[in-house]
Amino acid sequence: MQRVTVTLDDALAEELDAVVRRRGYQNRSEAVRDLLRGGLQQSAATEGMAGPSLGALVYTYAHEQRDLARRLTGAFHDHHGLSVSSLHLHLDHEMCLEVAVLRGEAGALRHFAEHVMAERGVRHGRLVLLPDDAGEALSG
Repeated sequence: MQRVTVTLDDALAEELDAVVRRRGYQNRSEAVRDLLRGGLQQSAATEGMAGPSLGALVYTYAHEQRDLARRLTGAFHDHHGLSVSSLHLHLDHEMCLEVAVLRGEAGALRHFAEHVMAERGVRHGRLVLLPDDAGEALSG
């Protein structure tokens, strides 16, 4: 293991200490390691992670937007090989939240997620990618 020294301003150190308390870490180092791993995973997802991957695409949209529900359904049908499962929630009269579990090559998942999030009426979206270390466990 290597020792790395980091200087934090008081507000950021207080936030770190709050995470340590909330999550029950034994010390700051454990918290920093976990936060760093999470940040590196997200960075890899946005900066070119490659290879077999699992993804969670989370997005909100206005279901009344002209033809949006039909366009989204069509996009998922056109990419049925990437879609494992989805969850649909009605947030209120206008807004819905969907969580789509995806599996495939990282680039294909990123491309598909960008297409979905770019649809007019999709308000917020985020793709989380993880390496698919499980091989064929989900598909078998």
